[in-house]
Amino acid sequence: MRFLIVLVVIAVSVTLFLYHPKFGRKPGAGRLSKIQQASNYKDGQFQNEHFTPDLAEGATYYKVFTKFFFGKSKTNAPKNPLPSVKTDLKNLNPNENILVWFGHSSYFIQADGKTMLVDPVFSGSASPISFTTKAFAGSDAYTTDDLPEIDYLFITHDHWDHLDYETVLKLKTKVKKVITGLGTGEHLERWGYDPKIIKEGNWHDELVLDNGFVVNITPGRHFSGRGLKRNTALWVSFVLQTPSFKMFLGGDSGYDTHFKAIGNAFGPFDLALLECGQYNEYWKYIHMMPEEVVTAAQDLKAQNLMPVHWAKFSLSVHSWDEPIKRVTKEAEKQNMPTTTPMIGEKVNLNAIGKKYDHWWEGLE
Repeated sequence: MRFLIVLVVIAVSVTLFLYHPKFGRKPGAGRLSKIQQASNYKDGQFQNEHFTPDLAEGATYYKVFTKFFFGKSKTNAPKNPLPSVKTDLKNLNPNENILVWFGHSSYFIQADGKTMLVDPVFSGSASPISFTTKAFAGSDAYTTDDLPEIDYLFITHDHWDHLDYETVLKLKTKVKKVITGLGTGEHLERWGYDPKIIKEGNWHDELVLDNGFVVNITPGRHFSGRGLKRNTALWVSFVLQTPSFKMFLGGDSGYDTHFKAIGNAFGPFDLALLECGQYNEYWKYIHMMPEEVVTAAQDLKAQNLMPVHWAKFSLSVHSWDEPIKRVTKEAEKQNMPTTTPMIGEKVNLNAIGKKYDHWWEGLE
């Protein structure tokens, strides 16, 4: 009887935990009806363009868990706080065209008079349990209080390291428009966002945001999910066209033919922001290996590559700086120019070819 009582208490506790608003909400009837008409939605979930197993050939969940808990690099996280620069984003010259990276996949763009924010995570954690998957010391130099009003908030997918409940709540009064994939808007509506400001789209949709500002929603090779059920919302990348610039905002993705297709349809790009960290051979179909990131940039016909998805969270077993070391080494081999700013450092979009110091070298 005591054992049964304990099981009931655990079951009730887990149920209550999963019902917390931070887990979002599965698409309701109206939104689900539209989703079910999508060609990439089948058997109750969104599908990748090509077969995408969770684990690579020869990998097992036992091997993954063993490696993750017992095989991590001793330098999986930096020993000392990461350096950063604090840019006053609220008092920028409106004529400046800049990008500021916040670590991992979060960055701010001001281009042609519009402010944009991509996958912001400022809560200090990339997990539903706040004391786990903590941000590296020094990487949380910014908070939502440091941000001006945001014309366009881009969310690539609903994973915790890209869609942060605490951050999005605090941004609610600052955001004028949200652009995301089908299904993700359900989370935002549960969190109090006005449905009128949310623009959801499927792969290959084009959204005209303003005069000269156009976004094409493009594929990725990944998955989604904040709770027990996967793939009820879509994972996307974005082709962002402003009056003066064309950028590829990557989101999480394994390597596949979609990069070349996007490059042929929309390239060349002034800048491609591609995820280069949190990879492993065991799950190589949903996260690119660093060398593949450079190949993807070439496929996109990018004139410059900015590697993101590193320097804030440890979501794999590699050392914290291995992604940037490998991707910059490969970029040199493939003659791909890279942009590698420090967290918070201004990137001048009118001078993207500027060389940046390898600030991570010599850090422990």
